[in-house]
Amino acid sequence: MVGAVVRGMRVRQWVKNLLVVAAPVAAGQLLEPEVLVPTLLALVGFCLLSSSVYLVNDCADAEADRQHPVKKARPVAAGELTVPVALTVAALLAAVALGLGALASLELVLVMVGYLVLQVLYAVWLKHEPVLDLAVVTLGFLLRTVAGGLAAEIPISQWFLLVAGFGSLFVVAGKRYSELHTLGSEAGTRRSLVRYTDTYLRFVWSIAAGATVMSYSLWAFENGAGADIPWHMISIAPFVVAMLRYAVDIDAGTAAEPEEIVWRDRMLQGIGVLWLVVFLLGVAGAGT
Repeated sequence: MVGAVVRGMRVRQWVKNLLVVAAPVAAGQLLEPEVLVPTLLALVGFCLLSSSVYLVNDCADAEADRQHPVKKARPVAAGELTVPVALTVAALLAAVALGLGALASLELVLVMVGYLVLQVLYAVWLKHEPVLDLAVVTLGFLLRTVAGGLAAEIPISQWFLLVAGFGSLFVVAGKRYSELHTLGSEAGTRRSLVRYTDTYLRFVWSIAAGATVMSYSLWAFENGAGADIPWHMISIAPFVVAMLRYAVDIDAGTAAEPEEIVWRDRMLQGIGVLWLVVFLLGVAGAGT
């Protein structure tokens, strides 16, 4: 049962919660003690909170998951974890997460509560509503970014928020496109797919990609102005290449599980490391 609980928590998907540290890293203040501690509390809190939501989602989707070629192996769908046990663990994880958030700030707790309510509504209802399902998942990513800024009391640039928002929409729309491409709208695993077409989803992720690149470029120009070496501006190149690389997976219909691409695609990882190095050089240069 312990193994089933751990698998139900989807630890591999915790990589999404790295958005919590995005604002402190971009501000170049992550390693300052008064920033590092609350940021880590927020990060761990969101990891536990997202796992709580995954368990609730698995309980709500158990029947549909049994029709999915991959999701049928999830513990609740496979019968390895009963619904009462899964919901009990979810409640405990949520309580611990909110307790960690309270150690950082009241504002962080409010964001976490909002995230939890929104994601539970998504699990039981909103995921079946076209467009709203895209908006809710995107907002979930955006709240992670906001949470990191609130926990560390760091103001977040408007362009940075737009990057997080449109970047998340790019990933979410790509995920739906891949699901539609590989499973079809009549697969019975996600009702909202019936109302989508591949051309519409391609339209959404194309617009989101363009807006993400534009927002990131504006953020880079704003923060890199006056630097001896414009590292922020140079970082635009690997950022765009990384998005183009990820778009290859979307177009091929293999981006239904974004975290799997992150863990599996070595070339994407290499581009990401290059971008991160240049990005951090820009942050370090801005702090001197």
